[in-house]
Amino acid sequence: MPFAEADGVRIHYKDVGQGFPLFLIPGGGLNSAPAFFTSHAAFDPFEEFSGSYRCVAPDLRNARDGLSSGPLEMGNPWDAFTDDHLRLMDHLGIDRCFVLGFCIGGPLIWNLLRRAPSRVVAAVLADPSGVDPARPDFFYPYYRTSWAPESLERRPDLTMADVETFLSRLYRSNPDFVFTVTRDFARTCQIPLLILPDDIPPHPLATAMDAALLAPNAQASLFPWKHPPDRVPLALRHVRTFLKAHLPGPRSVEEPPLKESPT
Repeated sequence: MPFAEADGVRIHYKDVGQGFPLFLIPGGGLNSAPAFFTSHAAFDPFEEFSGSYRCVAPDLRNARDGLSSGPLEMGNPWDAFTDDHLRLMDHLGIDRCFVLGFCIGGPLIWNLLRRAPSRVVAAVLADPSGVDPARPDFFYPYYRTSWAPESLERRPDLTMADVETFLSRLYRSNPDFVFTVTRDFARTCQIPLLILPDDIPPHPLATAMDAALLAPNAQASLFPWKHPPDRVPLALRHVRTFLKAHLPGPRSVEEPPLKESPT
């Protein structure tokens, strides 16, 4: 199985198809791994898009159902996850790509847009996680009682205090909007975005629509897009049309070069 290794981190990934790269971030929260696409997602992006794009999806470091491993980053875990994604892109020779992420992929995509805007051509955020105004501290207690015991069982080198620090850095250091960027950043983000909103506590509709309204080149798909199931093909048509519209191609010599997006 393919791995990318650097600085004590070992990232397992799935790599299928040919064409322009489509970097995939599975849902499942802190247990994000490609198995999510066939077990919980409304569609499997490998099945839907690997005929047209090179689809790459990593496990999140230390996910229960994944094979990736590495330290539990206490200082800035969101940036540690993004470092893993950028290292994997470097490992695979991916300079620029589309990104499609579910659930925790929302905050991680925003962090990619903040950290490396020149590498993301356009992004699709499906069921993006964010702060629910009605339940702003949802994630910390949820993961403390669900993900934490599993992690301690798998990692005897960790303590509950370690896990609590990790979860606090993730979900209580910037307890607003999408955790990884501010609304002011969203207002300046010029990268095209397509948002497929959900409406459950970890995927709040209000925050997804805030993002769609703030980002100048964002659009939202229909809501609800997964229920009834016959709506999913329509949402997939939106995704395909969106990606095709932003697929890089040869530019005329008279066309001015694209400017770097502001950070």
